[in-house]
Amino acid sequence: MFVAVVPPMAAVQDLAEFVEPRREHNAVARKGGRGPAARTRPDESPLRWTAEEHWHLTLAFLPVVPEAKLDDLIERLSTAAAKRTRFELQLAGAGTYPNPVTAKVLWTGVHGNVEELSRLSVGARNAASASGIGVDGADFQAHLTLARVNRPTELGKWLQVFDTYSGPSWPVDEMELIESHLGQGPHGRPRYQSVAAFPLS
Repeated sequence: MFVAVVPPMAAVQDLAEFVEPRREHNAVARKGGRGPAARTRPDESPLRWTAEEHWHLTLAFLPVVPEAKLDDLIERLSTAAAKRTRFELQLAGAGTYPNPVTAKVLWTGVHGNVEELSRLSVGARNAASASGIGVDGADFQAHLTLARVNRPTELGKWLQVFDTYSGPSWPVDEMELIESHLGQGPHGRPRYQSVAAFPLS
């Protein structure tokens, strides 16, 4: 499971309109076509684009959630959310993990009240820990994953393209607990199921 903020449809559609032409160029490049994306080196791993319905901002990743602890987790997440007030966010800019030269992930960044988003992440992680549930991952960094590659790849050109993106702002008024069913979605992707939503104050 994971706790996340899910962007509204307007923000998703705006980003999708920006991504789609680049996704198509990448597909052409993989087939040996021409265009900006075709200038990637032959030995580069192709980008594996994340599905739009999976776009989210992860606050806490919970690898194992025992059924016996789920109710307590939900109660604590509800309390954590109620301690925070609504705030504005915007998807903009881009980055890579771990760096542009040996990247494995391409992501778009988050602007706006990122400090409040970080506090929401701390609350979600603390709620999980207090429920006896382990939290995986490094320190919180706000981002939305756009694509992955199978092996470290130079993604400098892609980073330059997506760093120009700036989407609409929206009010964050809830966080969600989402269950990931691996391999049950289309093309072997995960299937996400929202378990509970927690409104902010």
